[in-house]
Amino acid sequence: MTVPHHATPSAESGDGGPLRLRGHWTLAHAGEIEKALRAQDGHAGEVDATGVDRLDSVGVLQLLRFAEKRGLDFSTFRFRDDHHALVEAIEDVADDRPKKKRDYGFQAALARLGETMHDNWREIVALVSFLGETLVKLGRLLVAPRRFRLTSTVHHMEQVGLDAVPLVALLSFLVGAVIAFLGSTVLADFGAVIFVVELVSIAFLREFGVLLTAILLAGRTASAFTAQIGAMVSREEVDAIRTLGLDPVDLLVIPRVVALMVMLPLLTFIAMIAGLIGGLCVGAFSLDIPPQAYLARMYETMELRHFLVGMAKAPIFALVIGLIGCLEGLQVEGTAQSVGERTTSSVVQTISLVIVFDAFAAIWFMHVGW
Repeated sequence: MTVPHHATPSAESGDGGPLRLRGHWTLAHAGEIEKALRAQDGHAGEVDATGVDRLDSVGVLQLLRFAEKRGLDFSTFRFRDDHHALVEAIEDVADDRPKKKRDYGFQAALARLGETMHDNWREIVALVSFLGETLVKLGRLLVAPRRFRLTSTVHHMEQVGLDAVPLVALLSFLVGAVIAFLGSTVLADFGAVIFVVELVSIAFLREFGVLLTAILLAGRTASAFTAQIGAMVSREEVDAIRTLGLDPVDLLVIPRVVALMVMLPLLTFIAMIAGLIGGLCVGAFSLDIPPQAYLARMYETMELRHFLVGMAKAPIFALVIGLIGCLEGLQVEGTAQSVGERTTSSVVQTISLVIVFDAFAAIWFMHVGW
């Protein structure tokens, strides 16, 4: 079967005039299209495609590549009116090209560092702003206590606190046992195994009790808050709440934050007791320290200030975990990918901030003699 002469793609340009296209610019003539455009390597003027009889996606893509290689503005190409819809559709799809390979040069590394620092600064500003908004609305509850959602708060207290008790107690018990084992291996060289009691007691009362609990809740609760609120954002439920004249902070944030601030100190106390019991079990079964002697030594050496230092940090960690978890959920952009990214970000941020705040608190209490 021979192809009619008028169907063969052609590209002709007069002296300084526009490049005029003729024929069928379709998949069946892809080879001829490429040859016709290659013959116009030196052309840098206008392109008139109103003479094209038939046009499909292959023809449009070939013209897009031709415009890109020659540095031409594709929007100036002239097409027949019945071809405009196809051209616009292919042009939109062609814009979704794969991203360029990552540049590993020094300037690109500096640019990525600057972008990361800028994004981190924006996150800090957003968190401080969200903290102020939440505190203002918590203060408003003192004037209008009917705005407080008691049922929702109790529900979140059960999820945050009661459901986490077995995990917190088990891990704290095991960490207490590990600290006792490690401490005994060092102290045995000095004949001071009995000082394992002080090591476990001070470590758990001051640091490990509250820190382990906060890290567990950062991974367990902050991610849950972000996923729950993010799913509501993606389903436009938060927009519906605002449309009804309700405040999402009152409805979604404050019950979660209050539940955390109530339950995290209680979980911290449970973690402290479990850690002390872990040390006691190691002392009784592996270090030949009778339980009565262990408890007597603990009673003689334990100081109230260590317990107060640990408990004082619990509400602060609870506030950090609750605020970041809720803020990241409200920042979800409406897609499943965004929910996953924000959930990961909330866990990373909460764990990082908890450890940073704990380090600063340890330094501060050391300097004030506590």
